[in-house]
Amino acid sequence: MEWRNIYRGMLMGASDVVPGVSGGTIAVVLGIYDRLIEAINGFFSKDYKKHLMFLVPLGIGVLTAIFLLAGLIEWLFEHYPKQTQLVFLGLIIGVLPFLFKKSEAKRTFKTNHFLLVVIGMVVVGSMAFFQTGEPAPVTAFSPTTYLWLFGSGFIASSAMILPGISGSFLLYVIGSYTTIISAIKNLDIIVIATVGAGILLGILLMSKIIHYFLEAFPIATYAVVIGMVIGSVFVIFPGLITIESGSTMISMIMTLAVNIIPFIAGLLFAYLLGKIEYR
Repeated sequence: MEWRNIYRGMLMGASDVVPGVSGGTIAVVLGIYDRLIEAINGFFSKDYKKHLMFLVPLGIGVLTAIFLLAGLIEWLFEHYPKQTQLVFLGLIIGVLPFLFKKSEAKRTFKTNHFLLVVIGMVVVGSMAFFQTGEPAPVTAFSPTTYLWLFGSGFIASSAMILPGISGSFLLYVIGSYTTIISAIKNLDIIVIATVGAGILLGILLMSKIIHYFLEAFPIATYAVVIGMVIGSVFVIFPGLITIESGSTMISMIMTLAVNIIPFIAGLLFAYLLGKIEYR
């Protein structure tokens, strides 16, 4: 078993709870994205034991983070939304140099590949303009509600393994995010199982599509992935730092520090991850 995947899975699971951040993006940050797609795609192959050695600890980490950190992440976004987003922003920006290096962009990218980078940026970056309104959690369930939750899990999971596209954000768009988070907090097994079935099916189908493109068009696929990761910066960017007029020098410094330190922490964490995972 690759037990190091537990902490990787926890990072992916924590990010999947955050609207605007993709578990696929974190997999790219960790340098395991192509292995993840290969393992999911090969789950039913003759080499399933090898893939299980990779996926089981990763899955343990993902589920642990979702169940243990769902409340914490929600609390952080409620009380410190800008600082939390800045940490993830630093994390994503900090890993881009490693990603360009891994894809050998200087040597392999042609004009059409840079065009694909732009397309990936536009596809993901345009999600920043979606206006979402999240209703209160659903408490009365019917067969139609469970079908809606299954479909939500399917759509969100398809996005979860695409870098830059946030599954949680899509749940916001669909209107099922608070219902699912509430079910996780309250351990509503039926709702969790329904959403989980949709997530499993979505991941299996999407992984086959991504695996095909990685095999047939590796450089072009990496170009789109890089574009999606860059585009996610625009989605989670919390806005410019605002300083109230008439503020004292000390309060200005404090305001800058409170916003810059989380960003630097994300950059530093990305650098350390890059040194460990991309070596």
